[in-house]
Amino acid sequence: MSHSLHGTFVSEKINKIRWRSDEFNNCHYFVTGSVDNIQNNIKLWDFCENIEDDDIYPFLVFNEPFCGDVTEIQFLNPDYFVTSSSSGSVHLKKIVPSLSQSISLKSEICWKGIHVFKNGDESSCTSLATYENDIVTVGEDGRINLLNAKSSKVFRTIEDADSCSLHCVTFLKHNEILTSNLRGQLKIWDLRNADNNPNNTFMINGEQATPTCLTFHPTQRHIVLTGDDLGSLTTWDLRHHTYPLNVLNAHEGAITEIKFNPEFSDQLFTCSTAGEIWHWTTKAAAIPSLLPDNGEPNVWLTPDNVRNKLEVYTLMPTLGKPINSLDLHRNRVICGCDNEAIYLINGVNL
Repeated sequence: MSHSLHGTFVSEKINKIRWRSDEFNNCHYFVTGSVDNIQNNIKLWDFCENIEDDDIYPFLVFNEPFCGDVTEIQFLNPDYFVTSSSSGSVHLKKIVPSLSQSISLKSEICWKGIHVFKNGDESSCTSLATYENDIVTVGEDGRINLLNAKSSKVFRTIEDADSCSLHCVTFLKHNEILTSNLRGQLKIWDLRNADNNPNNTFMINGEQATPTCLTFHPTQRHIVLTGDDLGSLTTWDLRHHTYPLNVLNAHEGAITEIKFNPEFSDQLFTCSTAGEIWHWTTKAAAIPSLLPDNGEPNVWLTPDNVRNKLEVYTLMPTLGKPINSLDLHRNRVICGCDNEAIYLINGVNL
């Protein structure tokens, strides 16, 4: 697979990295959040391509100090994004155009200390997800919070959603969320219900593994993939099965992020604490099974030998330290790492 790799040293560990979406052009602005600094940062960058220079470098556009480690960043739209902190707070940020050549970041709302242990100690907000203007957060305190980008109030809190730490959350529908906990359980919550109990619980059978990230299939949201701390990639069908459909032994270390390409649903990208970033694609012979019109199942729903239907490509040499986060737009992938570098992988074949 032909692509170019551009790495830049940025003098801090990057825990989250996200493209600023652009519907009509290749993304070039992106946001990063740091970890393990005395003073962490949210930074806005610009990848400016120089026709006369084959290499591409990110230019720092704006730097804003941040309290705690940055645990998640999610864009609501091209101008607003939400970020969470290990201090238990959640922040809504706005990208503000300027009359000069540069743009800046502005803090719109801070939901301070919305994750806290019962003894009053700070609890990390481990993950958040967005659906239009709605925001859901989870934390080590086992709490779920429902927010909205139009208000500084917390609309609903499920205090004891789980007896152990919640690690991941995503919206399945506007009124339905999926969470995962430290014990390896997935739970579906219907936000229309007044009670504070999940509708369904799914669990890994056998050796306990903690989901470290999760995502749903772009066209079939009942198909959910989770990555865990053992490096396995697990497929779930939320319609029928309490236990996973298949478990792939994948990375050497914990999987830190999973992303489907929203335009090509047979394309998946993963990264890990082992310093690997992989591109998963369906083999040519299996592509017809992805088409919804022929009635054949999605390749990820194959209970057995799913690996035989997939090809896996490494997008860059394995690093000696974790790759914590990745994001993609069209055929451009960016990732942030513990080696204090940012990488742009340009021209990925799809």
